[in-house]
Amino acid sequence: MEESVRPSSTVNGTPQHIDLQSIPLPPQRGAGNAAAVDTTSARPPYAAWESRYRAWVIGSDVFTAFVLILMSAFLIDRSDPHDMHALGTAAAFLFGLSVCRAWSPRVLGEGAEEYRTLGRGLVATAVLVALGGLLFGALAVQPWVFIVVPMISVFMFLQRYALRQVLHRRRRLGECLLPVLAAGSPDTVADLIARTKADPHVGWRVEAVCTYSGAGAERGSGEVEGVPVVGKLDDLAGHVRRGGYRVVAVTADQHWNPKRLQRLAWDLEGTSAEMVVAPMLMEVAGPRLNVSGVLGMPLLRVSAPQFTGGRRFVKEVLDRFGSALLLTLVSPLLLTIAVAIKLDDRGPVIYRQRRVGRDGHTFTMLKFRTMVTNADKLKQDLQEENEGAGPLFKMRKDPRVTKVGSMLRRYSLDELPQLLNVVSGRMSLVGPRPPLPEETVKYAPDARRRLLVKPGLTGLWQVSGRSDLSWAESIRLDLRYVEDWSLALDLVILWKTFRAVVQGRGAY
Repeated sequence: MEESVRPSSTVNGTPQHIDLQSIPLPPQRGAGNAAAVDTTSARPPYAAWESRYRAWVIGSDVFTAFVLILMSAFLIDRSDPHDMHALGTAAAFLFGLSVCRAWSPRVLGEGAEEYRTLGRGLVATAVLVALGGLLFGALAVQPWVFIVVPMISVFMFLQRYALRQVLHRRRRLGECLLPVLAAGSPDTVADLIARTKADPHVGWRVEAVCTYSGAGAERGSGEVEGVPVVGKLDDLAGHVRRGGYRVVAVTADQHWNPKRLQRLAWDLEGTSAEMVVAPMLMEVAGPRLNVSGVLGMPLLRVSAPQFTGGRRFVKEVLDRFGSALLLTLVSPLLLTIAVAIKLDDRGPVIYRQRRVGRDGHTFTMLKFRTMVTNADKLKQDLQEENEGAGPLFKMRKDPRVTKVGSMLRRYSLDELPQLLNVVSGRMSLVGPRPPLPEETVKYAPDARRRLLVKPGLTGLWQVSGRSDLSWAESIRLDLRYVEDWSLALDLVILWKTFRAVVQGRGAY
């Protein structure tokens, strides 16, 4: 909910393998290098790789858009060489993406936020082209609004994704990371360090820590999770100025108070560091969080999750039409799989199972049969070998799985009949995993919140490890989706699902 800064392949003549190796990277200190923390030469506000990456993003966007606009001008307006549609579209593109901050360093690489700002910029482009046509009497702008701008959007989203993947590969190698100084209690700082190590694609590397006492997690310790403690909270600004950190991550601590945080913000002015304060609501993010000033105080507003309304209606329409289109496209594959299952053991092709959907209502979920016909009866004999997390039953080498079923499970092809459940409205293309009735009986109150929305054919659990996830992690991802759902997040998950399925990660 998966993903930053990035470069790679493109289309229509855009550069294909962007080599970040050519970017002159500044020396980056290891997490345990305490001596380097006290360096007197602060780093520049933006490392070379950041500036170079932003240049690649802007350059590839502009190049691709202008190539497509010129091609469209030749195909659409060649009968009128004096037509200004192409020039107007190009101007609208530049203005729309600039105003919507689609090239801001703060959104590049920020998960779904980058795609949201890019989408807003492209929608603004289409609106400007349409309004310009009405204003200047160029009424034949329909092809530009409904064909050219959407075509630019498709290529641009693909480019952004490709660029991001190159950066993620570099970050997994320990390169192109932002140096972070974390400040807070040892426990919350340790949690932050663990998260940054588990998800290097985010681009943070905690290199130093400040705590209230200047000590680590254990009394007398000078480290937190292997990262040196360089001082107390009152010394924070001085260490930032000497070390040139790009991010100051403020985590929870009883000693933080408004006056101390305000003073820290003032002290960091003029440095290269961005101050990031982690609220207590660690799993609530995205469009639900807004900062506003009331009575002279900054307040963090947390809006309630929306399970109805216009966005949900759009999701419903996209689910129905999208799944119907997918069923049409993959119908030859469905027929081939059905024949293979029938020839394997002559048993039924479809396996029907009761699952729990939205608001606890049960429905019959459809899957291609991947096990022997009496698999449910044999399950009781295999309980001692259960490798599943929580109430789930899973085995890496389940003897009930057929030869054909093993291949179907590896690439999640057994899930394709669930497109019929999506068409019927029982499921969604993206959502929490559809649980069994016996699982929901064991749900804690927080886990039951995953039943507030329709279950999905894919979801954050699908792109984050599937069966390799612990029960707690599976629930956390499902709840994160329920709390922070957006159309942009759905599109990101659908895009990542293809890669996860092809690689067969966590499927058994």
